[in-house]
Amino acid sequence: MLLRSILLPVRATSPRDLAERLVQLVIGLMLYGIALAFMVRGGIGVAPWDVLALGVAGRSGLGYGAVTVLVSIVVLLLWIPLRQRVGLGTLLNALLIGPSADLALLALPSPPNVWIGAPMFVFGLVLLAFATGLYIAADFGPGPRDGLMTGLVRTTGWPVWLARTVIEGSVLLIGFLLGGPVGVGTVLFAFGVGPLIGWFLPRIERRRRARSQRLAASNG
Repeated sequence: MLLRSILLPVRATSPRDLAERLVQLVIGLMLYGIALAFMVRGGIGVAPWDVLALGVAGRSGLGYGAVTVLVSIVVLLLWIPLRQRVGLGTLLNALLIGPSADLALLALPSPPNVWIGAPMFVFGLVLLAFATGLYIAADFGPGPRDGLMTGLVRTTGWPVWLARTVIEGSVLLIGFLLGGPVGVGTVLFAFGVGPLIGWFLPRIERRRRARSQRLAASNG
């Protein structure tokens, strides 16, 4: 009973549907980590949470990916007073994105100038939006940061925009004070990620629902 109160149930129309969605989830999370690496290598600033992760990494000597995992674990601990329920996707989000980003950083060289760095950042931003659509559409629960926002909205009654602003603004300020990189890329992320996810997510969700329905029909 305790686990049921903590964990989100896993639903699927068939075993094949469950397996395909799991593959989609893992691919989405790994692509998300690769996207973060492209944005970091771009050298023109990063998203607020990555400003924090890079700031902590610079002060602690830990790797960026390891700090990303640790930050996710801390955020999950903040779910406890908010009574948020954890999904399989939530846990894999916390564990896979950081190592994927570290591996991609090892493979990606630093660009020689901003004319190469800026397109790398933009590519990473678009890839991140696509990857977000993949893992959300797999429907295994929200990521740690998304769940923190929705939990805060539910418990405080704040509108989504206010909760998001308070969280991201606080994270950005702390990361900046720790020496994390803030630049034009941070602004591009703030204004670009929402519309890009808004374009990718509904299309991927429609395809996933249609596929799940076909599998359910063939299974029946």
